Amino acid sequence: MFNKIADRFPFIEKICGDGGYQDQRVEEASPRPMEIVKRNQAGFQVLPKRWIVERTLAWLGINRRLAKDFERFSATSLAFIQTAMIKLMTKRLARYPLS
Repeated sequence: MFNKIADRFPFIEKICGDGGYQDQRVEEASPRPMEIVKRNQAGFQVLPKRWIVERTLAWLGINRRLAKDFERFSATSLAFIQTAMIKLMTKRLARYPLS
């Protein structure tokens, strides 16, 4: 499945992930190099790339169905994530009228 995605989006050079994705199996399955962005446990400090991960998770969390992991099958979760991102991008594109 990852190879199909990599073929569709050849411009993606690196994948950023949360510390939860720090696993040998995930790294082996990934078609692109992965950068794991870890949290800083001692106080607040802005970490490079961490805000991108947190912002994307917050965008997905706005959708009620994605607030918790209710789905039984990963394909269903994937479909709802794709729908949420389509909704987000459609709203953004609608802000700018065609000239």
